[in-house]
Amino acid sequence: MKASDLFVKALENEAVEYIFGLPGEENIDFLESIRKSGKIKFVLTRHEQGAGFMAATYGRLTGKPGVCLSTLGPGATNLVTPTAYAQLGAMPLVVITGQKPIKTSKQGKFQILDVVEMMQPLTKYTKQITHSANIPAVIREAFRLSQQERPGAVHIEFPEDIAKEQVEQPRLFDVVDYKIPFAGVGTINQAAELFKNAQRPLLLIGAGANRKRASDALTTFVDTIGIPFFNTQMGKGIIDERHPLYLGTAALSDDDFLHEAIDGADLILNVGHDTIEKPPFFMQPEQRRKVIHLNFFPAEVDAVYFPQLNVIGDIASNLTQLTIALKPIAMSWDTEFFQRIKENVASHLSKYEHDDRFPVLPQRVVKIVRETLPQDGIITLDNGMYKIWFSRNYPAYVQNSLILDNALATMGAGLPSAIMVKELNQDKKVISINGDGGFMMNSQELETAKRLNLDLVVIILNDNAYGMIQWKQKDEGFAKYGLSYTNPDFVKYAESFGLTGYRPTSVEEFKENLEVALASKGIHLIDLAVDYSLNHEILNVLIKEYSKNIKK
Repeated sequence: MKASDLFVKALENEAVEYIFGLPGEENIDFLESIRKSGKIKFVLTRHEQGAGFMAATYGRLTGKPGVCLSTLGPGATNLVTPTAYAQLGAMPLVVITGQKPIKTSKQGKFQILDVVEMMQPLTKYTKQITHSANIPAVIREAFRLSQQERPGAVHIEFPEDIAKEQVEQPRLFDVVDYKIPFAGVGTINQAAELFKNAQRPLLLIGAGANRKRASDALTTFVDTIGIPFFNTQMGKGIIDERHPLYLGTAALSDDDFLHEAIDGADLILNVGHDTIEKPPFFMQPEQRRKVIHLNFFPAEVDAVYFPQLNVIGDIASNLTQLTIALKPIAMSWDTEFFQRIKENVASHLSKYEHDDRFPVLPQRVVKIVRETLPQDGIITLDNGMYKIWFSRNYPAYVQNSLILDNALATMGAGLPSAIMVKELNQDKKVISINGDGGFMMNSQELETAKRLNLDLVVIILNDNAYGMIQWKQKDEGFAKYGLSYTNPDFVKYAESFGLTGYRPTSVEEFKENLEVALASKGIHLIDLAVDYSLNHEILNVLIKEYSKNIKK
C-alpha cells in the first residue's frame, strides 16, 4: 500500500469527516489519496488561516479533532495563528504539513524551515514522519493527545518522499476510549463543607464546562441548590441565560457592573475556567473570599488566581457528586443580595438598547440581533470592541449559540468559524459578526462559503478604524493616532463574489435587511455603520463610578 493511502486510511480510522486546506506540490500524493477516499470531504480554502480556523471550530463544536492541511514553508507558517488559537482555546486540532524529500536533496534549502521545531511551543505534540511504517502509530498518538484533557493542537509533518513509499503489511491501531476519573469522597466533602460555611456563594462557569454532560450537570446543580451564577465570555449559553439565577457575563476583568456580585461573594465555585481564558476576576492575598477550582486539571497558580481547593476530574461527575452532597442540607444563603445586583446590572445594560441613532450603537445592534434571530440561531464573533457588548448584553439561550474566542483573541477567525458552524448546522440560522478590520483579514473565504453553497449572513460593523485599540488609546490619555483606515465598498465587494450586499442608512432599514437576509437563501452581507463614541463613557467612566459607589 502506498504510504499516502495508509495515512488517509489511518485518518478514516479516526472517523475524520473533513480536511480543510491549501495544498502544494509536496502534498499532491496525499491529495490524490484523499480524492480516492470517499469518506473524507476535502475543503479547499483561499488561505491556510481560513483552513486552520475552520478545523479548530470543528474540534470546538464536535469534541473530535478538526484536521487542516498545508504545504511546507509559507503554507506552514500561515497555520501558526490557527494552531495557537486551538491550543489556547482548548480546541482539538490536527495540523498536517508537507515537506521536501528528507532522504535526498531536491532543491537545496529552498522553502525549507524547521516546522517541527517551530510548532513545538504551540502544540501538545509535533512529529515528522521519517518512515512510512510509523504512520498509523503517529496518527493514533496525535489524535489521542489532541483530545486528551486539556484538548489542543498537534502537528504532523509528512515529507513528500515518505508519502510515495510502499508499505508492507500495514496495520491500523484501535481507537481506544478512556474514562476520566473523578474526585474522591474526601475532596467532595471538603467542597461541601466550604458551602456549608458560606453565606453568599457564587458559581462561575468557564469555557472548559462547554460539554453536553457538564451543561446538564450544571443546570441540575443550580436548580437543586439554588446558587446564583455568572459566566466568562467563552462560558456563555452553557446554562440558558434566561434562568432566574443568572447574573450576567464577566466581560472585563475588573471594575465591571458584575464585579459588585463577585466582590460580595464569600465563596466562588469556579467550573471550567482557567487563566488562559481572560480572567473574570482577580484574587487578592488578603481577601476573605474562598475559591474552589473544579476542572479536568488542577489550577495553575498565578498571581491573580490561587484557589483554596482543587476538585479535579470529570466535571459532570464531580458536579453530580457535589449536588448529592449538598442536596439534603438546608441552605440559608443571601440570594436577595445577588438579585438586587442583577436588577442594577440589567438596568444599566438596557440603557441604550432602544436608542435609534445612526450610525448605530453596538448595544442597539445586540438587541436587534437577539430579537431577530431564532432561539437556536448561532452567532460567531470576530475579535473587536463589539465582542464586549455581545458577551455582556446578548442573552444566550442555547449552548454554543454565541461562538467567540477570549483565549488567543485573534482577529480574522470570525468568518472562517461561521463557515464551519453553518456547515455543521445546516438547519440553523447563522450570523457572522465582524469588525471591518477583522473581516478584511480573511474576507477571501467568502468564496469558500459560496462554493460550499451555504446560507449565511455576514454583518460588518464599519467604523473605519481598529476601534478597540482606539478605546484603549483614549483610556490611557493618548491622542487618536495610527489606527484609522479606509475600506472598500463592501456592497460591491460582496457582489463581486456573486453575493447579496446591503448598506442600511437607518436602524429600521438594518432591521428590515437582517430579516430579509435571514429568510433568504445564499450569502448576504450587511455593511453597517457603527458608532463607538460612547465606549469610553460607558466602559470607563460610568462603570468605574458605579463600582466606587457600590464599594462605598
